[in-house]
Amino acid sequence: MIDKQQIDEVLDLIRPSLQADGGDVKLVDVDADGVVSVELQGACKGCPMSQLTLANSVERVLKERVPGVTKVVPAL
Repeated sequence: MIDKQQIDEVLDLIRPSLQADGGDVKLVDVDADGVVSVELQGACKGCPMSQLTLANSVERVLKERVPGVTKVVPAL
């Protein structure tokens, strides 16, 4: 089972760059398969670049730093 606190700590590392552009990220859930659901907030919510932000920063960093993370998806 993936430690949600560890994910939150890594998101805290990513957060300043998102906040610099008026956005933020919030952990919503982690499933048994290592899929992390996050909610992009502020300027990031609805931004046309949000999928790139998820893939190129949030997902990449979480996979590097948290064993077991397989994918990051936007919360529904």
